[in-house]
Amino acid sequence: MTDLRRLFDDLVGLEIAVWEAVDARLRRDSSVALGLFLPMRVMAATPGCRVQDVSVRLQITVGAASKVVDRVEAAGLCVRRANPRDRRSSLLELTPAGVAALGAADVVFERGLRELLGGVLSPAALATFAGTLGEVRAAL
Repeated sequence: MTDLRRLFDDLVGLEIAVWEAVDARLRRDSSVALGLFLPMRVMAATPGCRVQDVSVRLQITVGAASKVVDRVEAAGLCVRRANPRDRRSSLLELTPAGVAALGAADVVFERGLRELLGGVLSPAALATFAGTLGEVRAAL
């Protein structure tokens, strides 16, 4: 029988280790830390992006999403524009500097993941692992 406590420890430990390694690479090789990179990816991929969209996609509270968007904005990488459909929210848009920084950081991100995960698992094992994680995450 699988030790679920050990599984939990391994999942959390893996998440922390991968986060820290990718964040270190992004900080070293680009101008964007992982904590800014992730919401910037959401902004780039979501037309009419709002803080609520960042919250949902990153699975964080609206308050946390608002604070991270504040940091992205303070770095000059995004702007908030009035939402013509809802005066209570703003639309988020990457600035030209944000688009450039995201593009450069994305190369570092992809390379880091390929080295970290692809260097440990075979392509078949990585596909199985990704499928299993996706299945469990979708069920939760």
